[in-house]
Amino acid sequence: MPRLAANLTLMFNEWAFLDRFAVAAEAGFDAVEFLFPYDHPPQAVARAAAAAGVRVVLFNLPPGDWRAGDRGLAALPGRAADFTAALHRATDYAEALAVPRLHLMAGVAPRDADHDARYRDAIVEAAACFPDRGILLEPLNPRDMPGYFLTSFDQAVAIITAMRLPNLALQFDIYHRQILQGDVTTGLRALLPMIGHVQTASVPGRNEPGSGELDDAHIFRLLDDLGYTGHVGCEYRPRGDTRAGLIWRERLGVRSGQ
Repeated sequence: MPRLAANLTLMFNEWAFLDRFAVAAEAGFDAVEFLFPYDHPPQAVARAAAAAGVRVVLFNLPPGDWRAGDRGLAALPGRAADFTAALHRATDYAEALAVPRLHLMAGVAPRDADHDARYRDAIVEAAACFPDRGILLEPLNPRDMPGYFLTSFDQAVAIITAMRLPNLALQFDIYHRQILQGDVTTGLRALLPMIGHVQTASVPGRNEPGSGELDDAHIFRLLDDLGYTGHVGCEYRPRGDTRAGLIWRERLGVRSGQ
């Protein structure tokens, strides 16, 4: 049975961010993830997680100025200094939250040799900055993230394979995989050795699992059959009230706590 982690950026938006930890715990989750914690002091986020009794299993490294259009800095040759500063900013959060893995966003950039070289240099820097934490690369579909640099699982796999960094892994988002190239179950089977984290949402609406075109119950059973022991992040947008929508767990035969 997959270990579920509530994504507190997309779920439980009926509450303020720091209150979502307790609400997720009350809903049966013992693990959470989110995109960015940086609007709050690291100790405040850590206190909220500790008080709720939930573990933070993933968040993103700082993406730059999100409101100005930044979607990561790693592949941007002209933003190397900003990227280094972003890594340093994240260290206090990573330590306070004892997070085991961090998603490194590539950014909006053309897919050419210069940007690829800068991306690889940034990956090396991030992996060295957080040697005891997993650094994850996640291909994102261009419908949700136009112009994003990393839009291919083959591209991500080639980079991870070539770089051979011990703490570099793939973030396999089922929603993005289905939109980008489909073949979700074959991809999970083939790529399991390099997968550091899995995320899920329905396709195409990015809502509760079980509400779209995929057989999510089958996918969850496959993860068990494959021996996947990590968390599955519930990175979906609830169609209505978050807590009412959690009925999908019963329908698909999964539960949140372990």
